[in-house]
Parts: sequence; structure tokens; C-alpha cells
Amino acid sequence: MNTKEPKIRSYSKVLAEKHGEYGTKERKKFQEKAMAFYTGQIIEQARKNANMTQEQLADKIGADKSYISRIENGKTEPKVSTFYKIIEALGLKIEFNPAY
Repeated sequence: MNTKEPKIRSYSKVLAEKHGEYGTKERKKFQEKAMAFYTGQIIEQARKNANMTQEQLADKIGADKSYISRIENGKTEPKVSTFYKIIEALGLKIEFNPAY
């Protein structure tokens, strides 16, 4: 019986192969896109937890539904002032704590 053991790959190596080594321009671009997507997912989940539609959230912050959709899908990042409007409209707050 000839069995092959699965190869376990380092995720860091996979990222480097696909998006460049850490610190390179390509890797930074990937990280920015990933963070935009992650932020959008957090906003989408918070909106759903608030039982609010994209249109309702858009109305509360004075934006279009399509803008909320683009944020939630990581296609665009809101300005800081808009981000705070979104947080407030969802009944949330942001806290800053020292990193240790």
C-alpha cells in the first residue's frame, strides 16, 4: 500500500507566494483590501443585529443604499466621519484602549 502524507504548508508562505513578501507593496495592497472586507463584514453583521436594512442605514447617515452595499462588500472604505455616523446609527460605540 502506497500512501502519500498530505503536505502541510505554512500560511505565511502561501500569502507570500500569492501576495508578495511581508512589507512589499503588493502585500500591503492585499492587507488593505482584506481590512476593507473585514470592516465591511463587521458593519454588515452589526446592521443585521440591529434589524436594519441597508436602505434604512443609508437613510440614517444620509447616503445611498448602494454606498452601504459597497462598504459591506469591501469595495470601498468609508471616511472616518462616515464610519462614526454608521457606528452611531447602529447604536454602537467605539472604545480606544492601550495596546499592551
